[in-house]
Order: sequence, then C-alpha cells, then structure tokens
Amino acid sequence: MAFTVRMEFSAFTLAVLPRCRSLLHQLLQLSLLGLLVGVACWPFNLLDRWQDGLLQRLPAFSGSAWQPHTLLLALAPVLMVPLLLVLQRGPLLAGAGSGIPQTIASIEDPLRARQLLGLGPSLQRCLLWSLATLSLLPLGREGPVVQVGAAVARWLRGRYPHWLPDLSHADLLAVAAGAGLAAGFDTPLVGVLFVAEEFTSRFTAALLWPAMVICAVAASFSNLTGQPEFALGTLGVEPIQLIQVLWAVPIGALAGLLGAVFGWLLLAATRRCVQIGRRWPLRLGIVLGAALSLLIWLSGGAGGGDGEALLALLLSGQQAHGLMTAGLGGQLLTLLFRVVGPVLALACGIPGGLIDPAISFGAILGQTVAGAAGAPTLGLALGMAAGLAGATQLPVVSVAFCLRLAGDQQLLPGLVVAAVLAALVSRQLLRQPIYHALAEATGFAN
Repeated sequence: MAFTVRMEFSAFTLAVLPRCRSLLHQLLQLSLLGLLVGVACWPFNLLDRWQDGLLQRLPAFSGSAWQPHTLLLALAPVLMVPLLLVLQRGPLLAGAGSGIPQTIASIEDPLRARQLLGLGPSLQRCLLWSLATLSLLPLGREGPVVQVGAAVARWLRGRYPHWLPDLSHADLLAVAAGAGLAAGFDTPLVGVLFVAEEFTSRFTAALLWPAMVICAVAASFSNLTGQPEFALGTLGVEPIQLIQVLWAVPIGALAGLLGAVFGWLLLAATRRCVQIGRRWPLRLGIVLGAALSLLIWLSGGAGGGDGEALLALLLSGQQAHGLMTAGLGGQLLTLLFRVVGPVLALACGIPGGLIDPAISFGAILGQTVAGAAGAPTLGLALGMAAGLAGATQLPVVSVAFCLRLAGDQQLLPGLVVAAVLAALVSRQLLRQPIYHALAEATGFAN
C-alpha cells in the first residue's frame, strides 16, 4: 500500500512540477515585460504632470489676470507648432503621427514592425510629444504610450525569439500596447479591454490572461511613480439608477453626435493637413499654432492642455474662471474650443491622443446639459464616458476608463447606458472606428 502511494505521488510530482516551472517561467516573463513597459512610459507621466503645473498658472485655473510670463505660455503653440511640423518633415519624420495607427499596422503586418516600432521612431515620437505637451497643445498621450509599449515587446521578441512563445507576434504586440495604455493612465483593466476591443476583437482566455498580468505590473509601476489611483479625483453623488438612466439617454445621444462630428472633423482635417504639410509645413505650422494660441488666450487656458487639469477642477466641484463662469454661452464656447483644439493639434500629425480630449468635451457637454436641471455633477460623469465612447466607439473601454479616473462605481448603470448609446449613435454617422480610420487616412492601413 505504501509503495503504491509513493508511486502515485512520484507520478503526480513528475507530471505537475514541470507544469509549475513552466507557469512560473511564463509569469516571470510576463511580469518583466510589464515592468519594462512601465519604465518606458514613466517619462510620459512625468511630463503630463509638468503640463498640469504650467496650466495652473493660467487665468482659468489661478483666477488671476494674464501676466507677461503667462502670455508667453499662451504663445508657445505659435512658436512650437511650426518647429514640430518642420522637424516631422525632416530629421524626425519617423516619429510623426499619433502612434496608434503605426501600432495597428504592425499588429496586422508584422513585417512593418521593425520600421514602425524601432528605437528611432519611438525616441523621435517621445521627443515630439514632449515638446508638444509642454507647449500646452490640446492632445492626449495614449498614442505614444501605446506605441512605446508595443516597441518594447518587439525589441524583446527580436532579442529573445523564444520570449513568451505561446503568444503570436501580433498578440504579443497587442498586449504590450495595452500595457502601455495601462502604464500611461494607471488603468490595468482598461489596458486589457483596449487589447480585446480595439486591437484584436477577441475576448479569449489565452489572450486576456497574459494581458492582465502585463497590464497590472505596468500600471503598478505607474502608480509607484506618482500617477494616482483615481487620477481625476472622486465623485460624491449617488443618484438612484432610474435618474441615472434618464439622464444617460439625452447625454449619450448628444455625446455620440458630438463624438461623430469630432471624428469627422479630425479625419477631414488630417487628410487636408497631410497634403498641405508636405509642401508648406512651416506655413501650416504658423497658421495652426496661431489658432491654438488664440484658443488658449480666449479661454484663459481652459482650451489648452490635454484636459485633465480642467476635469480635475470640475470634478472637485469648482469652476474654471473666465468663459466657464460666463453662463451658457461661455460653456458652449469652451466646449467648442475643446473640440476644435484637439482637431487642429492632431490633424497635422503631432504625436498625441484623443482619449483625454474626448473625455473633456464629453464632460463639459454633460455638465452643461444636466446643469440646467440642477444635476451638473451627474451630467459631468455621464458625459465623460459618453464623450469617449462617441469619439472612439469603444463603450466597454470608456466605462472602465471613467470609473477608474473618477472612482465612483455608484454611477455604473448610467455610465453603461450613456456609453453604449453614444457609441451606437456615433457608429451610425461614422462607419469606421476613429483609430482605424486614421490609420487609413495616414497611409498605415493594409
């Protein structure tokens, strides 16, 4: 009997131990990849905080009048946009563009990954985005962090061909790109959902489990270096579910319409700017830079930056000074600036993203609509998710993103309805999701 037990134990050990070693080896590889992605994305988080610090000096946030040094900040786009466009047409050509179209192209065609995700393009895109964000241009950072995450995975697979062999080349790039998003915003679940909803259109265990480990480690590093768990603060409202849903319907429909308009304007402007920028990058840069500086000056600074500083102010229950306190007309004008500004900045190929801008104009729209009936905070929260879903047509990512940024799960029913409705309305008007449409407009689609 004892001999039989020892034999069965030995057989069990021989069968299980190799599997345990293999699992441990895989977890270590996944964790190391996540750590490297988090390290690579850390500079983006640091520069984003510097941008918020610069914005705090402007009248919309400080409450003071324009001073000579703050006027210089408002004039930064006039000087920087022409420089960026000239650099993009010359020595930094490989770093031009958002970064997400390049990542999509590399996932769909691995042969293009060396050209689009190499060290040179990654460093150039980081430099271009850094100059843009410190010049208070109204663009986000998901494009560069997604591209950098995929670039780290491509480098690892190139140097160590047997790295994570269970993942195909395309899936490895996709999960690492999602980890870049997770590290850039301290949003691990959003990174996983972005992989499934945008890059692969697959919700499978073989893909999602590795993505969860990589994204969690990357986001944990982001949190350690100062990106707060709830980056924009927390909401203090707990409306009953029926009230949430009733407000979610009009806000979702309007945000879906606005998101489609934003996408259409961005695509049209991108196609036009690509043509003009090839011939006259300096002239185009001067015009766009002057327009962006004018928006910043007219709004007191509320029209500049990626929008996170403005959202944090609104979520805290305060109002930006200037246009935002000038009644309905001022709010609508600020909304217009938050839509037009990112279109001008992104259309000319400056690296950046549209997540923060979309959340911002959605929040202002929701606050304006619901504020007329005394529910501005609820409208703000619902508008955040609806604006992002309307612009990207990614409702699952939008709900998870806004829950993570604002930290209030009491609003989940309303957020779901608003995001889904916004994505549906947007899809009726803009048939192709924005990231894939931009890949096609910029020549990166297969």
